[in-house]
Amino acid sequence: MNNKQYNQELFAFIEQATCAFTGIQEIKKRLLEQQFQELEENQEWHLEINHKYFVTRNDSSLIAFTTGKSDAFNITCTHVDTPAFLIKPKNVLYEKNYLKMNVMPYGGLLNYAWLDEALSIAGRVIYKKKDTFYKEIIDLKKPLLCIPSVCIHQNEKANTDLSLNDQIDMMPILSLKEKKDPIKDLIKKELKLKEEEICDYDLFLYATSKPLLFGLNEEMILSPRIDDLTCTFGALKSFLDAKKRNALNIFCTFNSEEIGSLTKEGADSSFLMDTLKRICADLELDISKMVSNSLILSADNTHATHPNHPANSDCNNEAFLNKGIVISRDETSTTDSITSSLFKEICKQARVPYQEYVTKNDLSSGSTLSGINLRHVSIDSIDLGLGELAMHGSKEIIGSQDAFYLYKAFKKFYETKITKEKDRIHLT
Repeated sequence: MNNKQYNQELFAFIEQATCAFTGIQEIKKRLLEQQFQELEENQEWHLEINHKYFVTRNDSSLIAFTTGKSDAFNITCTHVDTPAFLIKPKNVLYEKNYLKMNVMPYGGLLNYAWLDEALSIAGRVIYKKKDTFYKEIIDLKKPLLCIPSVCIHQNEKANTDLSLNDQIDMMPILSLKEKKDPIKDLIKKELKLKEEEICDYDLFLYATSKPLLFGLNEEMILSPRIDDLTCTFGALKSFLDAKKRNALNIFCTFNSEEIGSLTKEGADSSFLMDTLKRICADLELDISKMVSNSLILSADNTHATHPNHPANSDCNNEAFLNKGIVISRDETSTTDSITSSLFKEICKQARVPYQEYVTKNDLSSGSTLSGINLRHVSIDSIDLGLGELAMHGSKEIIGSQDAFYLYKAFKKFYETKITKEKDRIHLT
């Protein structure tokens, strides 16, 4: 596989993974195609050596793993949710000839970058037939909504004041005709249901723009949901493509990172530790020994140096597009000299460039997935990602080579055994 082929597969994944629910649905599809067996948390597990499994929680987080005779876990950790708009329960307002959708921001949106963008709807619907509740993941796909800008003639501060009110300025228009409950009408048509059968839903708006390459030499990618689907796809594909497995390999992708991870399926839940415990119990492994020998690659994108605002980055710990995987060394990251040294060696073996990044001292860096996981399970970890521009806008930018770099390094990681002996660590 070359860089061009990889990006084509990445683009296809991004187009399908329009929210956490559709993202997990697409990942499940790919795992099942590779003969992975789905497990249920509320059922007994009967794991076997040299088999492939996955388990989901709340339809929006997933952990997949391969079994083997090993004394360590090799784990990658990403998130599948992206900043978007969540539809409120009472969600329509008809004013001045416009049918507007009442939504709330999900995550830290770059508000002005969502204006004048074609939006669609995806998520989960709960419905009831007789005495049984059912759930269905839907994606309406076609453009249905848009948040219109205020024209410059009606807003003299349009180019000087970028502040937008979440309740007033970020309300999208859906139609020029009044309708009582257009969302239920859309659900009824999509799922062929009666109105009284629809119970509730978790529905998101998402940008319908397709991923594309741009630049004189197609050096960059412009796409929705780059944060964090580029890392999620890279981790998933490397997990599936790894040829030799010297450790018990695990792929994790969580929901709720954009809102703090404190949900039953987020990184700040027991999901990972619960799964590790059940694996070890079923395969008769010593979980303390396994955890002590393990390593997590926590992958989430970070800020590349901006072409017009370089002063927003540290003077000599910057991230650049197409310069390789970014190792985060912020004070809130879980990266230390040991995990950094191990990953740099993996990059060298994979012939992949890397760079080290620290947030400028007068800007905040935020928490990381592995840092949140450490509240529940203590495993050596490192925070990684790709340099990115326009983070949390409706479309974001990365280098067109960087996603492939991440895939190659993660594949090498999944094919590597890390052995710890007192003050020595071996990679084989």
